[in-house]
Amino acid sequence: MTKQEYEVKDIGLADSGMLNIELAEGRMQALQKIRERFSTEKPFKGLTIGMALHITKETAVLVRTLVAGGAKVSIASCNPLSTQDDVAAALAKDGISVYGYKGESKDEYYKYIDAVIATKPNMTIDDGCDLVSRIHTMHPELIKSMIGGCEETTTGVIRLRAMARDSALKYPVVAVNDNKTKHLLDNYYGTGQSAIDGVLRATNILIAGKVFVVAGYGECGKGVAMRAKGLGANVVVTEVNHFSALQAVLDGFRVMPMAEAAKIGDIFMTVTGDMKVITLDHMKQMKDGAILANAGHFDVEIDVASLNKSMKKRKMRNSLDEYVVNGKRIHVCSEGRLVNLAAAEGHPSEVMATSFAGQALACEYLIKNKGKLKAGVITLPEDIDDEIARLELEAINVKIDSLTAEQAKYLSSWKEGT
Repeated sequence: MTKQEYEVKDIGLADSGMLNIELAEGRMQALQKIRERFSTEKPFKGLTIGMALHITKETAVLVRTLVAGGAKVSIASCNPLSTQDDVAAALAKDGISVYGYKGESKDEYYKYIDAVIATKPNMTIDDGCDLVSRIHTMHPELIKSMIGGCEETTTGVIRLRAMARDSALKYPVVAVNDNKTKHLLDNYYGTGQSAIDGVLRATNILIAGKVFVVAGYGECGKGVAMRAKGLGANVVVTEVNHFSALQAVLDGFRVMPMAEAAKIGDIFMTVTGDMKVITLDHMKQMKDGAILANAGHFDVEIDVASLNKSMKKRKMRNSLDEYVVNGKRIHVCSEGRLVNLAAAEGHPSEVMATSFAGQALACEYLIKNKGKLKAGVITLPEDIDDEIARLELEAINVKIDSLTAEQAKYLSSWKEGT
């Protein structure tokens, strides 16, 4: 492009967005440390990075970090309801090619991803794999100039591994979600807090005393269950994985099939990454006033499509729709899309600091290993993950012990015994 292009809801919101970005930067010190180094070393000089991420204040801090490293960045939203419009305006005013607004249509969603692709990126950063998938299926000519990519979320990594199994993935993509500093922090602490926050903002319901059904007991589900329990809910878990179900039982939760949980639940949260986890048949069994929310990446976990085909919808308030099913009221938060971003503000900045430090360092890792990595899904070396944790501990002024030479030798030896 010969000039900056963007499409946002209202460029006049930029001042508000700048203030929110400033707040986030103050809480993302680990990423700020990386930015300071990048601004000197310029690892991305001459490169274009295309992004499909939630356009939030935290994402803006990542964008600024990559720009400080010399990159030209373009970004589209990765969910029709997750864009923070003031942040998008602030990025546009800051000279970033940004495409997205809260409430965009599905056609606009792909139009904006195509706008990012049109910048001919050398590297991709994705949340959900739509950018990578679209490049491979509709713009394969770009693959030859692609250094690599990064993927933020569980759903996207699942899709990438499916592409790799089919020999369809043609360039290396770092599964940032595999970092301990991502899935054991962002997914657990971030989703646990932000998904509950979304339900509260959408409904203002009292969670204490309610039967709270969590569908899926991965790291996201564990975080949601923990926070719901902390607010006084009676938590029920549904699962398809035997070990995950066993973990939930040993963590003190009731475990049962969704067909049974549907009859007793007051609040339902899906966090599985799969489709039709809550079906219309399940909804027909639910109590009057049941609340349904989703914190998985796509809007297919709750079968809202079947609801919209067969039931009338009434908007009760922002991010809350009411359907009458078998004479009973069913309330769906945020159209079945990511409740933590559509109804709330997403994960807190502190937890996104480690996730996006992972993205920034993954991009640098791809540059340092240009031409050495095979096409496929890549996991970052453990020392990079450890460096992210070290930076965050330093940011929150926490000190830890170090191994003595004797201790290190003992741990690395197999000869020491009783």
